[in-house]
Amino acid sequence: MVLAVLADETRWNILTQIGAEDLSASALADRLPVSRQAIAKHLSVLADAGFVESVRVGREIRYRAIGTPLGRLADELDAIGRQWDRRMEAIKRIAERPD
Repeated sequence: MVLAVLADETRWNILTQIGAEDLSASALADRLPVSRQAIAKHLSVLADAGFVESVRVGREIRYRAIGTPLGRLADELDAIGRQWDRRMEAIKRIAERPD
């Protein structure tokens, strides 16, 4: 599910924007070619997946990225990448072996 959440280009763009600074749904709608209502739905999906949290700043609700789930995902993807590197190296050794 985590990758499905991040696979959506709009959600990825939202996450990129709020990774740089806390922003409201309205501010995101001003920056992205998406309606405020669509932004709110995407933020809800990101929040349910644990990637963003809301913070009140005066009368405004802003959203910020939460690094821990993203860091865990990066670690898992890195581990998968290392496994594939080992497998590819083994295939290379077999293919280059003189028979």
